[in-house]
Amino acid sequence: MISSSPSPSLRRRARPLLPAMLVLALAACASSGGLQPQGRLLDAGDLHSERTLATSDLSVAGFPASDWWRAFGDPQLDALVAEGLAGHPGLDAADARLRQAQAQAGVARADRLPSLSVSGGYTGVRLPESMVGEEMGGRYMGSGQVAFDFSYGLDLWGGKRASWEAAVDAVHAATIDAQAARLKLSSGIVQAYVELDRAWRGNDVAEQELERAQKTLQLVRQRRAAGIDSDLQVRQAEARVPAAQQQLQAAQQQIDAARTALAALVGQGPDRGLAIERPQALDAAALQLPGVLPSELLGRRPDVVAARWRVEAAGKQIKAAKAKFYPSFNLTALAGVVAPNVGDLLKSSSTFAYLGPALSLPIFEGGRLRANLAGADAQYDLAVATYNQAVIDALREVADQVNAVRSLEHQAQSQRQAVATAASAFDLAGQRYRAGVGNYLDVLSAQSQLLGAQQALTALHAQQLLAAARLSQALGGGFEPSADGGAAPASSSSPVSTHS
Repeated sequence: MISSSPSPSLRRRARPLLPAMLVLALAACASSGGLQPQGRLLDAGDLHSERTLATSDLSVAGFPASDWWRAFGDPQLDALVAEGLAGHPGLDAADARLRQAQAQAGVARADRLPSLSVSGGYTGVRLPESMVGEEMGGRYMGSGQVAFDFSYGLDLWGGKRASWEAAVDAVHAATIDAQAARLKLSSGIVQAYVELDRAWRGNDVAEQELERAQKTLQLVRQRRAAGIDSDLQVRQAEARVPAAQQQLQAAQQQIDAARTALAALVGQGPDRGLAIERPQALDAAALQLPGVLPSELLGRRPDVVAARWRVEAAGKQIKAAKAKFYPSFNLTALAGVVAPNVGDLLKSSSTFAYLGPALSLPIFEGGRLRANLAGADAQYDLAVATYNQAVIDALREVADQVNAVRSLEHQAQSQRQAVATAASAFDLAGQRYRAGVGNYLDVLSAQSQLLGAQQALTALHAQQLLAAARLSQALGGGFEPSADGGAAPASSSSPVSTHS
């Protein structure tokens, strides 16, 4: 008879070979060598903006308040923003994404903890004698069982912890995304309100032009009746009236469109826009810039802070991917009771137990682990590139709006002078025409210049308001960094320095 177990002498000879076999197995395991991310975070100090903002009025309290739109001084605007922030579907979507990220973090946390489950059941069977004989066949047999199943995978290399930390960082990013969505919505409502103000001012200009056209037509007809002017001047004057009426109708259409846009932004149907009244006189907020740029700005921009958290999350995903190259240890235990009769389940003779510690080591995965790590490296590089672009865009947006505020103020001053000059020229041309010294072509020319100057001033006023709103948005719109995930990570993630 041949024994199936090795002899003691064979076991003694094989014992020294075990360490060597373990070393060979470790050497043959999948390697992460040669894989690392390439992205590098931009240093805010290298992005100079001192000369661009050198002539701006710097203020320590230059960052806008969370309700920055109140600076325009219009209660109707305040109410519209509050209405939009209370129930817009876009904000519901951002909140849903936040809850989704929180749920994923909960799953990642659960993966780090042991699991315990209990199961129970009853099994009954009756086998035919023709198959199993008289000893077991022809009678009913049953058994009840209760079992506890315990399993725990030790986090030897920190991979599970890294996955959980990455999920928490993603929650931070989603939290800030929700705030960024509110900033974007409030800014959109303000800008749509400015468009409504522009449309009403355009309506005023069109009404003034219609009044001028009608008065001029009346004067030309009087001169034609006196034999001073001809039918040509009458026809020219008559043509100005429907043209002015068309401009007035176009202005009304722009008012309706602005109201509809505002209704949609507050999450309501078009009929909501019918109740929106004309805006009060809106003045562009005084320019105040924070005294520390760009470093302080980057912590005040929700899009930049969210992008920074995603860099952190991607760096920890690299750690989790690298941990999969190393051995894993899992502990499984099963214990319970089983007995033919339910009443016998509590007897010690009915108990059973199983303990199954297991060690696994990846040796050949067909390139799966390396591909997974390469993907994590690429995701990190993408997150870094997104962050760097967000930093550059943030500084560009601030510089653009600062330059716009400066330039538009000078343009508005010049245009107000142009309107005053054109109005004076039109009055003078009218006086000369009534006195019989000037001709009608001078009146038409002066009237056209006045109309163009008024329209340009209206457009510049709206552009000033928009620049003020966009500057407040570019400066973070009142985003307040907080210690519970609102602030950007204090230190840079360094996935390259993890297990290699």
